[in-house]
Amino acid sequence: MRMSELFLSTLREVPAEAETISHQLMLRAGIIRKLAAGVYSYLPLGYRVLRKVENIVREEMDSAGAQELLMSALLPAESYQASGRWDVFGANMFRLKDRNSRDFCLGPTHEEIFTDTVKSCLKSYRQLPVTLYQIQNKYRDESRPRFGIIRSREFVMKDAYSFDRTWEGLDESYDKMYHAYCKIFDRLGLDYIVVDADSGAMGGSGSQEFMVKSEVGEDTICHCPACQYAANVEKAECIAVELEKESALPREKIHTPNVKTIDELVNFLNTDSSKFVKTLIYSGGGKTVAVMVRGDREVNEVKLANHLGVSCDDLELAAPNVVCEVTGADVGFAGPIGLKIPVVMDKEVSFMSNFIVGANETDYHYINVNTEDFEAEVTDVRTIEPGDPCPKCGKPIVTTQGIEVGHIFKLGTKYTDALDCTYLDENGTPQTIIMGCYGIGVSRTIAAAIEQLSDENGIVWPLAIAPYQAIVVPVNVKDETQAKLAEEIYEQLKENSIEVLIDDRQERAGVKFKDADLIGIPVRITVGKKAADGICEFKFRSGGDAEDVSADEAVSKTIAYIKENLL
Repeated sequence: MRMSELFLSTLREVPAEAETISHQLMLRAGIIRKLAAGVYSYLPLGYRVLRKVENIVREEMDSAGAQELLMSALLPAESYQASGRWDVFGANMFRLKDRNSRDFCLGPTHEEIFTDTVKSCLKSYRQLPVTLYQIQNKYRDESRPRFGIIRSREFVMKDAYSFDRTWEGLDESYDKMYHAYCKIFDRLGLDYIVVDADSGAMGGSGSQEFMVKSEVGEDTICHCPACQYAANVEKAECIAVELEKESALPREKIHTPNVKTIDELVNFLNTDSSKFVKTLIYSGGGKTVAVMVRGDREVNEVKLANHLGVSCDDLELAAPNVVCEVTGADVGFAGPIGLKIPVVMDKEVSFMSNFIVGANETDYHYINVNTEDFEAEVTDVRTIEPGDPCPKCGKPIVTTQGIEVGHIFKLGTKYTDALDCTYLDENGTPQTIIMGCYGIGVSRTIAAAIEQLSDENGIVWPLAIAPYQAIVVPVNVKDETQAKLAEEIYEQLKENSIEVLIDDRQERAGVKFKDADLIGIPVRITVGKKAADGICEFKFRSGGDAEDVSADEAVSKTIAYIKENLL
């Protein structure tokens, strides 16, 4: 492709709206253009990258025995209503009515639709197992779309669903997808980690996420260097260290005027935050509960929602008027003693003695409180922190940020039960099909790759998904010798099936070099003043020094590099 003919508009300045490196570079390099908040168009370079990621995903899915199909993105409400997720998705679902007032949505995910399809097409045990997948646009009305295509309202996703007769069969299907995903992200050249995860709105049991390490990642990954345990912070189990019980001291109510926060209490009572227990009032799913964690800890709302059996989207800190109603006090003075609502206590608190809590009376707290003073359900509801013991081996946990690019679930019978999806076994008896679900954020993976693989000059594409593999840059296209040699190199590379650009624009050399670096082409061949001697400059975008080589050597080095490094 000739740069003079390429539909490309690069930007020199960083767009004010772009917060992350990937968002900035995708806009500057002419990869995407914004249509509305969280809605983007892919321009030619971006679409080439998108198709390459899709093809790698497709090749590995096909190799693992999955079959591709394509569902509609415009979906009737009935299947989601049958599973209960028409309400669970809440405001995140784009909803609309047709001219007959029938409810539809733009598909946020397709578990129900695949289940309905299998139900209508598959009858006998002889047709199982089967794994089906599609690569398609999905739609979620994010409350805060941000970071470009990392969190957008329209995105490209590969979603696959396995259907098995037995739980052992599900395990086999799940393992196939796990290994297929590892091959996909290996081929993409990403530094990723697989972590245990919460199943969230998808439901089911086993769940793992494929995370690309990145400082801008919205997910926190807990990792143990000693045993390689890894989990999303939402899922990571906290091990409560048993403490020797102190002798109970007399409980006492003390006056704490205008002292509401833990920091204020620490200063007021001249003690440590670990001596306090926070009592937070939550509302969700029509329930109001009190949650207790140590003063220097944070409530893990995903764990709490799972314990209560409500959606995370429905769970929130109670409004001040609700807090006042259930405690009889202003916000900041809640405590477990005398509450008429359920109390959930973190395991760690159950080992504490003579701690401090709110007194359910404005400007008052209790000191020397013990677990015998109130009733509570005990469970793990706090967020793990760096240095906490690993739940597997007990060594210190470390944390890092990550971008979720893939997620696999063992759904079980959540959707097949709801939608009555069965098969006839060898005896002609109906049996419920067992499902797995496997997603990859195709478009998000592009942004994750840029977050990991870029520098101060622009994108450094992995060879496997670079929009073009090589670029030939004649420094001065008006110089016949340079232009002729550049054209010869360009044609030789094309003849050898190399995806190559030639920058034949009448621009200054500096502009050409900046654009080549910005759009991240892996190999650059520069034809300049030494063209008369058949010499050009060969350079990798990923680093290293430029070297002068003959034109023939530049061609052979490019071909060899691409053949050797494309998995």
